Amino acid sequence: MTFDTKNTLLLFVFIFSFLSSFCQNRILVGADQHEKYIPLLKNKKIGVVAHKASILNRPKKIHLVDFLINQNINIKSIFAPEHGFYGKASDGQIINDIKDKSTGLNIISLYGKTKKPIRKDLKNIEIIVFDLQDVGARFYTYLSTLHYVMQACAENDIPIIILDRPNPNGHYVDGPVLDLKFQTFVGMHPVPIVHGMTLGEYAQMINGEEWLGENLKCKLQIVKIQNYTHNTRYILPVRPSPNLPNNQSILLYPSLCLLEPTNISVGRGTEKQFQIYGHPNFPKSKFTFKPSPNFGSKTPKWDGSLCNGVSLEKIKISDQLDLNWLIDAYDKLPKKYIFFKDSFERIAGTDKLRQQIINKVSINDIRRSWEVELTDFKKIRKKYLIYPDYDLKPFKN
Repeated sequence: MTFDTKNTLLLFVFIFSFLSSFCQNRILVGADQHEKYIPLLKNKKIGVVAHKASILNRPKKIHLVDFLINQNINIKSIFAPEHGFYGKASDGQIINDIKDKSTGLNIISLYGKTKKPIRKDLKNIEIIVFDLQDVGARFYTYLSTLHYVMQACAENDIPIIILDRPNPNGHYVDGPVLDLKFQTFVGMHPVPIVHGMTLGEYAQMINGEEWLGENLKCKLQIVKIQNYTHNTRYILPVRPSPNLPNNQSILLYPSLCLLEPTNISVGRGTEKQFQIYGHPNFPKSKFTFKPSPNFGSKTPKWDGSLCNGVSLEKIKISDQLDLNWLIDAYDKLPKKYIFFKDSFERIAGTDKLRQQIINKVSINDIRRSWEVELTDFKKIRKKYLIYPDYDLKPFKN
């Protein structure tokens, strides 16, 4: 054997070993593990809760609905959350039921005339397959869609198979726990702003804590993620909703969403949603932006107005809910202008935070006001975890 041949062989062995190790450690979302759920769906009438990000990467990149059809699974209806099945509807936009042109399937909106599947829509369904990509914040409405689908299925004795996906903000737990007097569709459960759970884990908590009401329990089967822990960094391959275009926006979302129920823009109507913030009456700054209607936002805040602002596009993000930007925005806006909107408490989950900001309470003292309820929640959360979190040691962004 010549020297070159030996080197070539050694290189081949190295590459093979590297690729084998990579494949063994690669995250496989629930949908990728079709051998675990396809046998359960054969000869059954199926409903699918899905959206644009319900994608398989194994054996090839394909949407879940298309894959199930290719496997001769009898899909009766598709159920779609906020932003719709195609992921094109802007925030808060009411969506009507439609028929999918490519498959002929009915797409039933869970963000239209109802947010819960009704009995007639479930009449011919024997199993629901649930596959949504969450981002780990209490006010991201896929949690509420999960709740109502579970409740409807429990009432109609229909089991759910959850194809679990990683939570990109699943490496920490933080923020005030929701006071149930502010319970709405953007916050249904007594959990903190950042809950640190996958949808599969969260579904177990909904069942276990009896949040469905009337002693209801949903029959759950969870197809678990392979090679995942809560400390695993995971970058979503498809945006989960129109205004979360990249990883930076997703990591900033839990903190910057506190500016949504104020008069401050967080970049809707630009290509930098949830990576910038500003207002026309902020002090003049080097960074400016001008919102205008676009994909994901038909009527953005401060449409057509030049906003002086702050860019967070390249900052390193800490592993906690960051109040600095809320406080900075409050301090920058002249007091003759209204800062907080009436809906602020729905997002904050508490009536304390508004007053704490107005009264210039320190961030450390604000955080201390969450501690007791946050500690209690972490004890509850621990009962329902599927994946290890190693005491939530942070990863580096």
